[in-house]
Amino acid sequence: MKPFTAADTAAAIVSLLILTGAAWIAIYGPETPIPVHFNAAGQADRYGSRYEVAATLAGLALLNVLAAWMTGRQAESVVDPVRRKGLRRGQWLSIGIIGAVAAFIAWASLGPAAASGASHPGVAMAFTAFILLITGAVLGRVTPNPFIGVKTPWAYKSRLAWDRSNRLAGRLMFWLGAVGLIASPFIPQPAGLISLIVGVLIAAAWSVFESWRVWRADPDRQPF
Repeated sequence: MKPFTAADTAAAIVSLLILTGAAWIAIYGPETPIPVHFNAAGQADRYGSRYEVAATLAGLALLNVLAAWMTGRQAESVVDPVRRKGLRRGQWLSIGIIGAVAAFIAWASLGPAAASGASHPGVAMAFTAFILLITGAVLGRVTPNPFIGVKTPWAYKSRLAWDRSNRLAGRLMFWLGAVGLIASPFIPQPAGLISLIVGVLIAAAWSVFESWRVWRADPDRQPF
């Protein structure tokens, strides 16, 4: 039986907090329609019920438990301590990202935007940049897993391709996040948020290409 680790405890606590918030929203949330989606300018373009928000949060709680459990189980099954440590980093990273996304969804739907129908797009840019910054700081040290990282077929067939493509993605995301976080209070919106998203897409495409390039040159690669 897999031992219960600190990361498992953190996943359980975060999921319990998310579920508690979902239950509170379902019971005590506004009975009137609340914003559930915003466009790039920060204007609410779709409204839903409190039950929709609660169901979304409950789904995130379930995803958090599933991702943490599967990654933790994979970590315990490997003999290599370096790879096990990398999987644990991925486990902690998934917990942090899902918890942050759940908190942001609750804030966006029930915070100031619930009354005004608009959310300052700079907030969305700052949140996205913060997630990129944290993800980038850890991503390059995460070992192969099914949830976090540049998960291309070539990266799974070559450990060198996994390491290099994820290190590249980590560096790109870190600096995108750092610049975006600093610029979010000043840059005109929604141009700033759109630019950040375009930067992420370019970083993703570059990292995918890097995984193929390294796999192709790796003499120890596994064939398809």
